[in-house]
Amino acid sequence: MHIIKVDAIDSTNTFLRDLRREKKIDSPVCVRAFEQRAGKGQMGTVWQSNPGENLTCSVFMPVEGISITDQFFISIVTSLAVCDALSDLMITRLSIKWPNDILSDRFKVCGILIENIVKNGRLEGAIIGIGLNVNQLKFNQLPQAGSLKQLLGKNLNIDEVLSGLLNKLETRFSQLKNTYFENLKEQYETMLFRKNKPSTFNDVKGNSFVGIIQSITNEGKLQVLLEDDVVSNFDLKEIKLLY
Repeated sequence: MHIIKVDAIDSTNTFLRDLRREKKIDSPVCVRAFEQRAGKGQMGTVWQSNPGENLTCSVFMPVEGISITDQFFISIVTSLAVCDALSDLMITRLSIKWPNDILSDRFKVCGILIENIVKNGRLEGAIIGIGLNVNQLKFNQLPQAGSLKQLLGKNLNIDEVLSGLLNKLETRFSQLKNTYFENLKEQYETMLFRKNKPSTFNDVKGNSFVGIIQSITNEGKLQVLLEDDVVSNFDLKEIKLLY
């Protein structure tokens, strides 16, 4: 995969989106930034990262033959690819906090932001922003954040981490076919953080309630068992799982 390295930019996702538009890129490309000044997280949050200590990158992956209704499988294969790469680095107790935060034990080590590219009603590809905490040790007012260095007790070479991650991404994206969907969904659900455990959630009004994560739908909605044995489906804007 072609890798473009840049020093300091606002957002690798924005940079790659503009580059793809200008250059008509249709093959996998990765943009890695030494410093990302305005990295984005889910729901408009900011990704906190010290310059040069972490892996901040965006990857364009072309997608063919996947319907828009199945676009959550892009999130599934991306999450699994990150877990594959971290597992190779001997990171243990990995889980996926729906929809695609990657945890080791209860510590968030990686955030993913996916922007799907749709043209004429068809999925053409995805721009995948990945923020992986590698060598950073302190996180301001983020008690749930963790890094690979904290977990392994040693510095890691970020270029080597990136190489392993890109290999796993390409492998997982090669599985992005209808015939693999059931198996991919099963692997994802097996790794869901707090699956089958009573957990606390907040709704859109900030009210808290207790439920038990059961599974996800093919569209990526979280299926939660509530009181009276009722299973309800929630999308990302409707519910927040608390740690």
